[in-house]
Amino acid sequence: MNVIELGSGPTVVLVHGLAGAWQNWLEQIPLLAANHRVMALDLPGFGHSQMPTEQITISFYARVLDQVMGELGIDAAAVVGNSMGGFISAEMAIAFPQRVERLVLASPAGISSYNNPFATRWASWIRRMAPLLALQTGWASAHADLLTRSPIMRELVLNVPMLHPGRLPRELMAEQLRGAGKPGFVQALEANLNYDYRDRLPEIVCPTLVVWGDRDRLISVRDADVYTELIPNARKVILSDTGHAPMLERPARFNALLEEFLSE
Repeated sequence: MNVIELGSGPTVVLVHGLAGAWQNWLEQIPLLAANHRVMALDLPGFGHSQMPTEQITISFYARVLDQVMGELGIDAAAVVGNSMGGFISAEMAIAFPQRVERLVLASPAGISSYNNPFATRWASWIRRMAPLLALQTGWASAHADLLTRSPIMRELVLNVPMLHPGRLPRELMAEQLRGAGKPGFVQALEANLNYDYRDRLPEIVCPTLVVWGDRDRLISVRDADVYTELIPNARKVILSDTGHAPMLERPARFNALLEEFLSE
């Protein structure tokens, strides 16, 4: 499995979302590595990690994180996840509480995504069209530099997960698009839709920070209230004029929140 490690000190584990890769954290890694040991990985089926032989599920990915941390000699860490990565990170805090000292959930799936009728119909269509979509997204990944060359193109290609991708650096957006077209997408999408852990969220005992964009087009910002209500030691921060990827769209603000939370 592809794992990126930098720096030394207390460990921070960064977990990407659906269709993502370790590059989702390019705005955080240099800052964190100055004072922390940073681990960012490509989940099985994404980035440069191979498809697993086991069915992809949220609990499977949590076990993968536990295993990787054990192999790297990481007893416990602050775990930061976006979207599906937040879902996985919270599951890990429930299933392996000794591993998670602090938890940061950036627009996590897991609440309104469960059994969502629209998303379920969309997932069914994606499964039927998977071969064609794989060709299209693979082409987009291979031509990321071309597709992100202008602000207008970035808006057209990336305006669902992000609110204003045309305002963000071309090189950064190209790196995000390179994560498209990976074989784990369909299984991971379905895993996001069919796993319910709301009744177990009160089992999370570590300090938790929930960060959300107020104009998230993929997962409702209303879910932030549910997370902070169900996790005993949680608080939320809502970022204005921000979409589904606050760590990329508002890196300065997100990094300041992250540094403050990790230093407590």
